[in-house]
Amino acid sequence: MKTNVKKVLTCCVLLSFIASGCQSEQKTEENQAGKREKTAFQTGQPWKPTTDVRADVAIVYGVGGNPSEKRDGMSFEQRVQSWRDKGYITHFMTGIAWGSYQDYFTGDWDGEWHLDEGQVTMEGDTIWHGHMVPYIVPSMNFIEYMKERHIKRVIDAGIDAIYLEEPEFWARGGYSDAFKKEWKAYYGFDWRPQHESAENTYLSNKLKYHLYYRALNECFTYAKEYGKSKGMDVRCYVPTHSLVNYSQWQIVSPEASLASLPCVDGYIAQVWTGTSREPNYFNGVVKERVFETAFLEYGCMESMTAPTGRKVFFLTDPIEDRARDWADYKKNYQATFTAKLLYPNNDNYEVMPWPDRIYEGLYRTSANSDKKERIPRFYSTQMQVMINSLNDIPLSDNKVSGSTGISVLMANSLMFQRAPLSVAGYDDPQLSDFFGQAMPFLKRGVPVHLLHLENVSYPESWKNTKLLLMSYSNMKPLDKEAHRYIADWVKKGGVLVYSTRDTDPFQQVQEWWNTGDNKYKTPSEHLFQEMGIAKDAREGEYACGKGTVYVIRKDPKEFVLTANGDARYVATVKDLYERKVKAGKLQFKNNFSLSRGNYDLVSVLDESVSNDPYVVRGLLIDLFDPKLPVLTEKTVNPGEQAYLYNIGRVANPETPQILAAAARAYDEKVKKNSYSFVAKSPINTTNVMRVLLPAEPKSATFTDAKGKKIKEATCEWDEASKTCLLGFENNPDGVTVSLKW
Repeated sequence: MKTNVKKVLTCCVLLSFIASGCQSEQKTEENQAGKREKTAFQTGQPWKPTTDVRADVAIVYGVGGNPSEKRDGMSFEQRVQSWRDKGYITHFMTGIAWGSYQDYFTGDWDGEWHLDEGQVTMEGDTIWHGHMVPYIVPSMNFIEYMKERHIKRVIDAGIDAIYLEEPEFWARGGYSDAFKKEWKAYYGFDWRPQHESAENTYLSNKLKYHLYYRALNECFTYAKEYGKSKGMDVRCYVPTHSLVNYSQWQIVSPEASLASLPCVDGYIAQVWTGTSREPNYFNGVVKERVFETAFLEYGCMESMTAPTGRKVFFLTDPIEDRARDWADYKKNYQATFTAKLLYPNNDNYEVMPWPDRIYEGLYRTSANSDKKERIPRFYSTQMQVMINSLNDIPLSDNKVSGSTGISVLMANSLMFQRAPLSVAGYDDPQLSDFFGQAMPFLKRGVPVHLLHLENVSYPESWKNTKLLLMSYSNMKPLDKEAHRYIADWVKKGGVLVYSTRDTDPFQQVQEWWNTGDNKYKTPSEHLFQEMGIAKDAREGEYACGKGTVYVIRKDPKEFVLTANGDARYVATVKDLYERKVKAGKLQFKNNFSLSRGNYDLVSVLDESVSNDPYVVRGLLIDLFDPKLPVLTEKTVNPGEQAYLYNIGRVANPETPQILAAAARAYDEKVKKNSYSFVAKSPINTTNVMRVLLPAEPKSATFTDAKGKKIKEATCEWDEASKTCLLGFENNPDGVTVSLKW
């Protein structure tokens, strides 16, 4: 009986939607087909003038909205239509590990109570994301619910892109009856408490990984099949934190393995201040290193997707989940924003999550004040200049400055060795066995690349690697085939530096290298055998075909946990790079720089080889300054970043054009002696624009959507740059600007 009621209610909702505008759905889909999807944002709310961000795509969150936001009373279909009516392409996102799924937990869906399917800690406490929103153990029953109640409905609403975000199983979870049931089904023997041994920890986390791999595979396969039945090509994406962050935060997720699934079209790289400010060790000091961590996080996501041809949106957030002050948000937003743009082979971006909390939330005015206010005008202007530049910034063949070819190997099993309680014989503070390989070079201005063990079978994975830094101290290979590809790469001339004591207790977990016919004490014994060197090779250099293996019998964490602990490691790698790789001198410096089209990016490192500033010269617009000043020189100090528009590289300077703006322009019209356009951006924000013209304008008129002149607008001419600086209050309905000369 409950099932029948459920179907009747669903039909009523859908019929109501049809009556209120579904008849335009086919035209909407046709109009959306072929449009670009370069920039996006996610929101659980309907369109509002305060959040009209003007990206290409509005990702509408949740059939029932975002559980962290107040409900607006609109149906999902009405929220979608509100964004479509404003010209947005609409996609759909919801959580796969949490969400507004109370109808499942309380039995409305199938008559059964399911709150006992939440993730549970050793103390017996459910891990909650919000009120009546537990982190879920994704059973097959829950997967069926997701298909029927959520995926089917959004496809019926004409949406052809689905994002199931944050497939997260907490390492501290794994004690519920639901998890114990999945354990018995997966392993064939009874559940074992993860805190009792390294092997139990490893097996527990491996199962958590499998459960969300299965959940996404099932849901996305269904989405594509159901979409095809309706003549739609449904694309499926996974918004996820980086492997670096999940490993730091002790969360297990499928990560790189998903990139090989036919049903996965791509990812959103959820990197922002909150993830990148997680402290790490370098030179014996533990502290936040936001730019450096963000650079590695974005690099992790790019290397995870590029070899398999998957699309990835790089996300940044102008604020973060934790309550801080506006100055803190601004500083770290600039750091993460610069880090993502230093990857010139990607130009797809989620410009922000949750615009409602960014534009309407209250945050501290300073670190030492309890006074709170909405986003300051200077910051909203700067932020909108930055996000509008993402609609323009191109792909580039240019490379970040510095010596290339050094990669750090990583694997999903980084997450398997993370535990809330210490494991006897194992200690890896702040993921130092990973950062111990990367930070010594990143801090010396070497743009280290990350390489995923799961992707070594793809030739594309190796194209940026000449010297591979590797350790099995904090991760393990999930199959032996990976070793064959690594050995083959070395034999063809690659240089491998293997740094591990091979004494951690996870070396003895029941895995392929010590079961069946395999009798290896450690996985490295099998790798060394594949490369033709002694299984228990001591520290030193070994020939392998045309390549070289260098074994360092230290765990990488030892390079960063103490002051100057990396000196010998760095010297060894430098020698191998210059002598064996023969890639020239390994350059050490305190900065990274990159030119992408007309944009220049700079980041200067602290704790580096010098405290020298980096100076950029030219005719430049400072995009981190909401006044958009024109400079001839920009000095960037250690710990700072710069984002500049280089007017001197404009290819067609005689053509009128917008160089930088805190609004998005539409309906541009260029005539012999005039230039006009319509600028749109959220209400209650200030627009500043730098417009290139062939001559100083004789008149500048500004009118609102009703044709009324805006008297408060300003226009200032800069003869040196041949640009006008325009200023006026933004309006989502549009401000028409007309310039004549």
